[in-house]
Amino acid sequence: MKRIEVVAAVILHQNKILAVQRGPAKYAYISEKWEFPGGKMEAGESEEQTIIREIREELDMQIKVQSKLLTVEHPYPDFHLTMHTYLCETEQSVPKLTEHLAFRWLSMNEMGEMDWAGADVPVVDNLKRLVINAA
Repeated sequence: MKRIEVVAAVILHQNKILAVQRGPAKYAYISEKWEFPGGKMEAGESEEQTIIREIREELDMQIKVQSKLLTVEHPYPDFHLTMHTYLCETEQSVPKLTEHLAFRWLSMNEMGEMDWAGADVPVVDNLKRLVINAA
């Protein structure tokens, strides 16, 4: 089975988290699902360099990487995804969408309302646990 490794950003701005919506795709399990933005690493890049570049390319946003959250291993029907997620911050409230249909800034309460891509669900669950443990 094909294996893909990506880096994703959980971007904070004014206590909300950025979610972006994928475009239509051949497979329903990924088509128009919500996700944390990011992408594939290029040769010689660190995970942090990748996420800064990908967010600049996909959303025209400048981010500051704070810390690594978790790595998700997720089997999709036609490939296996390894996704490294990082907590990031930005001062920009409006991304420029170049690859996505829509974006939303979500409170923690709103996170459960979205139709997330399968690999992003464990990240949402992890964020909820962090908030509960911090309370």
